[in-house]
Amino acid sequence: MNMDFIVDKQTKTVSITKEFAFELSLVWDAYTKPEFLDQWWAPKPLASRTKVMDFRVGGRRFYAMVSPEGQERWALQKYTSISPKTNFKLFNAFADEDENPELPGSDWDLTFSEQDGTTKVSISIYNESLERLEKMVEMGFKEGTMSQLDNLEDLLAKLSAEKESK
Repeated sequence: MNMDFIVDKQTKTVSITKEFAFELSLVWDAYTKPEFLDQWWAPKPLASRTKVMDFRVGGRRFYAMVSPEGQERWALQKYTSISPKTNFKLFNAFADEDENPELPGSDWDLTFSEQDGTTKVSISIYNESLERLEKMVEMGFKEGTMSQLDNLEDLLAKLSAEKESK
C-alpha cells in the first residue's frame, strides 16, 4: 500500500498521506457522505455505524465502531472548516452513547488534491496531549488506518466501476 504514516512526538502530530487512482469527487464523497463512510471507515472486523451526520461547518458526525459481538465504541466529530473538494477540518473525540466527549480529543485537517486522475489525501492529526498520541499509536492506529484505507480502495474501485457501467 502506498501510504506515508509519520508520528511526530515533538509536535504531537500524526501525518498520513495516501494516493488513490480515482478522481477527486469520488474520493471526496467517500470521506463526506455517511452512506460511503460506513462502508470503509472501520478496520475489519469492525463495522462503522453513523447515527448522525451533518456535513457542514458547525455540524457533526456521531458514529460507533461496532465489534462482531455488538460492542460499540462511540466517537464524535465536529466539523470546524469546509472548503468543498479541497479541505475540511474536524475535532474528533471518543464519546459515550449520549454524545458526551472524552477529552482531550484531536484536531484533524484533511486536504485533497488531484493530478492526472490520481487523488492525494493528506491528513494531519494534532493531539493536545502527548499521552493521547502515544495511546493512539499503542492501540494500533497505524494498522487500523492501513486497514481502513484498504477498505476505501476497494469501495472506490466498486463505485468507479458502477459509475462507468451506467
